[in-house]
Amino acid sequence: MTYTAYFKSPIGDISIESDGVFINSISCNDIAAQTQANPTDLPAVLLSALQQMEAYFAGTLSEFDLPLAQKGTDFQQSVWKGLLDIPYGKTTSYLAFSRQLGNEKAIRAVGTTNGKNKIAIVVPCHRVIGSDGSLTGYASGLWRKKWLLEHEQKNSGVPVLEQLKMF
Repeated sequence: MTYTAYFKSPIGDISIESDGVFINSISCNDIAAQTQANPTDLPAVLLSALQQMEAYFAGTLSEFDLPLAQKGTDFQQSVWKGLLDIPYGKTTSYLAFSRQLGNEKAIRAVGTTNGKNKIAIVVPCHRVIGSDGSLTGYASGLWRKKWLLEHEQKNSGVPVLEQLKMF
């Protein structure tokens, strides 16, 4: 069974899907959220996700603590796991991230996998940018990526000069 919760955020409505044990999808969209289910009808993992989203957007949460599961190949799983290591308020480039994974030539595959991430924000694919510092590719729109990065940098406590350094 799939359960869905909705969260209104500064970057639009967010839908969060769960199988009751794991968070399987978090997506931003421009479509008004459906009516929220009665909280007593939602599994605990979704209630926790809603609370953590609220804290994240309030600027008081920098690291999520949710059980996650999305389907993918071993390579995709390694990319998504690696994204979790990019610190809040920092960015890395696709090239640097590919090197960190041990295969500089996998840069395109990393980019493709990053784009297939179904657990936005929590698995922070928005923290990966172009080698020249440009904001490239974000399934939910570059304006959302920009907003998320600015939000995290503003709330990270990282000095401005440090924000310019790559992870």
